[in-house]
Amino acid sequence: MRAHSEFSVRHKGQRLTDLQSKAEELERELDDVRVRIQCGQSDDHDSATSPDQASSPESRTEALINTGRQSSFRHGLSRGHKLAMVVVLIAALLAALIIMLTRGGPGWPASVATVQTQINKACQNPDVKSEPGQVNFACAQGTRQILWVFALLTSGNNSNFADPKTGRIGLEPITPAQGGQVEWSLNLHNPYSPVNPIDSLEVAARAINSIIGGATVVGANGTSVVQAGLESSAANCLRYTGSAALTAHPGYPSLCAKPVTSVAGQGALVADVYQKWIPGADPKAAQNAALLFENANNPGNPQVQAILKQLPGSAQQSD
Repeated sequence: MRAHSEFSVRHKGQRLTDLQSKAEELERELDDVRVRIQCGQSDDHDSATSPDQASSPESRTEALINTGRQSSFRHGLSRGHKLAMVVVLIAALLAALIIMLTRGGPGWPASVATVQTQINKACQNPDVKSEPGQVNFACAQGTRQILWVFALLTSGNNSNFADPKTGRIGLEPITPAQGGQVEWSLNLHNPYSPVNPIDSLEVAARAINSIIGGATVVGANGTSVVQAGLESSAANCLRYTGSAALTAHPGYPSLCAKPVTSVAGQGALVADVYQKWIPGADPKAAQNAALLFENANNPGNPQVQAILKQLPGSAQQSD
């Protein structure tokens, strides 16, 4: 499955780096202007005539002949004044850049960056793809934010999370028993540890991909059975891709003939995955997951910030 956009949290860091470089360039220009002013003032002082010379009748006559009588309409800004204005302008621009560099805007909780690093490691496992369809929505570069979005909503990105009501432990909405059933297909170490964030994210990625692309399971009689995923439905494919067309191969689950590339299509898929993974989930919670997913590069979105404020411990987690 292809994604239309590249997701990276390095965008904000690159912007700050560019602004810092611009600030340093303006500082150098400011120093150059200061040197010029000093040199100009020195030249003016050296070339100035003495008071006696300036006030003598001969000097005044010579000045009138050479330059004419000075009037208030001919007075302009001296070179020193012009350079001083340039200094003030550059200083103002420099101050504005410094404010932009130091001012913090709305952002994701600090825990998101930690989980993103863990996701990068977990997604190095080639077995997270669905089997046999080889769907990899959960770890594709443009869509892997689904992992930290689900973790943020269901556990606050806390790998030690434990829900006494459901028995769920770890980052992602999956029980230890379910995780143990999935881990054998990922070639993970034994036993599976739900509180190990890498383990939890690998299992979650495989589970999400299986929900989307279908999976091969062992039936009651011991034979392999191919289960359909969300992309095995023509109606779903119409929502996700704009086309109801399906592709099918013997022994493989059907998949959408077109990739899910639009923001709206990916958001609809994320919401459906959320409700499949958490039976009985509030549709509003599923829509929240889709909204966070769609705005992974825009944490300042007012709706995103409203959702973050509703999360448990949001005051401690937010930047």
